[in-house]
Amino acid sequence: MSQKFDVVVIGAGPGGYVAAIRAAQLGLKTACIEKYQGKEGKTALGGTCLNVGCIPSKALLDSSYKFHEAHESFKVHGISTGEVAMDVPTMVARKDQIVKNLTGGVAGLMKANGVTVFEGHGKLLSGKQVEVTGLDGNTQVLGAENVILASGSKPVDIPPAPVDQKIIVDSTGALDFQSVPAKLGVIGAGVIGLELGSVWARLGAEVTVLEAMDKFLPAADEQISKEAFKVLSKQGLKILLGARVTGSEVKGDQVTVNFTNAEGEQQQTFDKLIVAVGRRPVTTDLLAADAGVDMDERGFIFVDDYCATSVPGVYAIGDVVRGAMLAHKASEEGVMVAERIAGHKSQMNYDLVPSVIYTHPEIAWVGKTEQALKGEGVEINVGTFPFAASGRAMAANDTAGLVKVIADAKTDRVLGVHVMGPAAAELVQQGAIGMEFGTSAEDLGMMVFSHPTMSEALHEAALAVNGHAIHIANRKKR
Repeated sequence: MSQKFDVVVIGAGPGGYVAAIRAAQLGLKTACIEKYQGKEGKTALGGTCLNVGCIPSKALLDSSYKFHEAHESFKVHGISTGEVAMDVPTMVARKDQIVKNLTGGVAGLMKANGVTVFEGHGKLLSGKQVEVTGLDGNTQVLGAENVILASGSKPVDIPPAPVDQKIIVDSTGALDFQSVPAKLGVIGAGVIGLELGSVWARLGAEVTVLEAMDKFLPAADEQISKEAFKVLSKQGLKILLGARVTGSEVKGDQVTVNFTNAEGEQQQTFDKLIVAVGRRPVTTDLLAADAGVDMDERGFIFVDDYCATSVPGVYAIGDVVRGAMLAHKASEEGVMVAERIAGHKSQMNYDLVPSVIYTHPEIAWVGKTEQALKGEGVEINVGTFPFAASGRAMAANDTAGLVKVIADAKTDRVLGVHVMGPAAAELVQQGAIGMEFGTSAEDLGMMVFSHPTMSEALHEAALAVNGHAIHIANRKKR
């Protein structure tokens, strides 16, 4: 055994690298193992999030939205331009540079905090030993008092549409188109499908989204999901619900997709097809047969509320365990586990993990939905406020959507905040902060919000819960 550590982390994604840094900050001798290699053929830290997920997709979303504004929205502001064109390779190169800067930054943080990074594949053996297979094929075994499994996830493949990363691509391939496809198909109307579909629709692609489920965004509040469907459809996303893909055939530079819906068997031809039907945990060859860690049939690792596995001293976090596959959820789990290893009684509130879809307008929520609460028999009061009545939103020419606050009818405690509109992610986070401290709708209504801001929409929605909104007519309490 070459070296021994207090903590060995397998995976340097948003869960793993954060866990490693926090453990090192707490005085624990820490190692982190990562095998992912970026475009330049070098090990790149940051996991899916930084390399091929959250960050690069947001870079493309921002670039494409700026193009959309210049092409469609500047006139209303009195701004005249000549012909507006998008240089796709330059847009993609900008995205790549952002990724390079951030992954390099993570490497610098690891070094600054004294984390030893091993390049290669990590595998948990029995007795909390970790085998590292380097990029050169050589192996070494590390000893550990504690091990954190943070190997992340990868896109789900479906037999009817096998990915070739040329015509049929997954979410990674969709980040590297070098031109705008005339016709783009997207399988899956989840977060990834809607975001990537929005990028290319803004740049001129005719986008059709095939969603097998009959409901749009079933995890979101129904009022928000219905409004989102309407707005996104108006933007040019043709979203077909109840559309089950049965097969595909690539011919030359196009792919023909067969699917069934309420109208029977259908067929459409696209220049590119994005498969975005979800993600699955990466646990292949992560555990030796005698490692002792329990997994389910889908590859998820069983953990308790504190991310401890069936083996004392072995933890698992992020996309390989239960719960939403979100970078911020993984990061906070990483902090919690590192602190518990160091002897702190840290915990995480899984009821208040925000969800965000970075379309425009953004869609975000935290807490419970109206339909879930009604299903539980909870009596509620609901307040909403449309951005169409917001002075700041009007000034920005960005008035689609609304803010919705749901509170317990008996205690007035806020149980959910749901937003579709400008700065939705930021407004929902304000709600999450308040909910963490048990805020009531009245509390939010009594706070002073600066004017004019998008945040005032949250203020007004909270006031509306109890019929006290100022800038819209109040509905009768339910």
